Amino acid sequence: MVKVVVTGIGLASAGGDLDATWQGLLQGKSALRLAQPFFDLSPRLLGLIGQEPMNLARLSDRVLPDLLQDARLDPPLPDCAVVVGSSRGCQGDLEAISRGEGDLSLWLDSLLHQGAISIAQKVGARGIVFAPMAACATGLWAIARATELILNGECQQAIAGAIEAPITPLTLAGFAKMGALAKTGAHPFDSQRNGFVLGEGAALFVLETETSAQQRGAKIYGEIAGFGWTADGYHVSAPDIMGKSGAIAIQQCLTRSGLQPSDINYIHAHGTSTRLNDENEAKLIQALFPASVAVSSTKGATGHTLGASGALGTAFTLLALQQQVLPPCVGLQQPEFDLNFVTTACHREVNCALVLSFGFGGQNVAIALKRYSEAVGK
Repeated sequence: MVKVVVTGIGLASAGGDLDATWQGLLQGKSALRLAQPFFDLSPRLLGLIGQEPMNLARLSDRVLPDLLQDARLDPPLPDCAVVVGSSRGCQGDLEAISRGEGDLSLWLDSLLHQGAISIAQKVGARGIVFAPMAACATGLWAIARATELILNGECQQAIAGAIEAPITPLTLAGFAKMGALAKTGAHPFDSQRNGFVLGEGAALFVLETETSAQQRGAKIYGEIAGFGWTADGYHVSAPDIMGKSGAIAIQQCLTRSGLQPSDINYIHAHGTSTRLNDENEAKLIQALFPASVAVSSTKGATGHTLGASGALGTAFTLLALQQQVLPPCVGLQQPEFDLNFVTTACHREVNCALVLSFGFGGQNVAIALKRYSEAVGK
């Protein structure tokens, strides 16, 4: 039986690289701050990586070297698949061109698939290259798709994940018009939550067969045990209040993983801090899982990185499995829902975990991760 494992992680967020973000998260720190990157828009809380908004190319260049170093891979990698998504792509560059501030001749380098294409070029990939987009579920969708490619024998190794540089005038103005942006901060599942905080971020992974990883002596963060994905077909932005499609995605994931709800020790929730998402997600978890399952969302620390958010959540969950410590739900002060929320980082036996993402338009993705050891792997 083919096992798909993770042998490398590269991450960037407002909290720093993988280690800095993880350490800050465990300490309950938030990297969100008040900023006004565009003078014609009001100041807002944002998850900025630097002093000015990033673009897709710079964010990709920041994360890819860390990924390759962590996985101990040296390009060229001609047989490595690339499945890297983004919900905004190079939108900031296109907006600049439309304002007359960018080079119009470079517009072809600013299309939605550019993140995947540029990574494939940098690593010398000559095989499968996909650039999926499923709104805020993009990151998990990309990881699931890469896992599927490996399980089907179409490749032995893949770079998968998502990159998001969403802090642009149009994105901010659009979400503000919808009333989706927070006024007081990111407070997932809190009774006083009032919206999400937009953040920049990227998380990329090296996925490969267990056999390939063992042959090259790679360290293994964990196993991707299974996935499930569905769509509501309900509304352009609001989730289906019945949660049927989300429940089906989770049930698909558990079935493919050979797991029962009682096997899940930890759920990294989507937890955007919006009224509708958190309520629907909390009801879904309550309906499907035992009350003892630990739950947290990390968007209070990093902000909502849109298409990259599930990829960031996967990275944090893999570290939780590896280090046997659960990250807290930063920003949660007064829980509205009766769930076993992680409020401070704590050591806990974690063998199986679930990562959830729910995107605008009713995109639902769940991925199950298992703790890895040589004894378990065999």
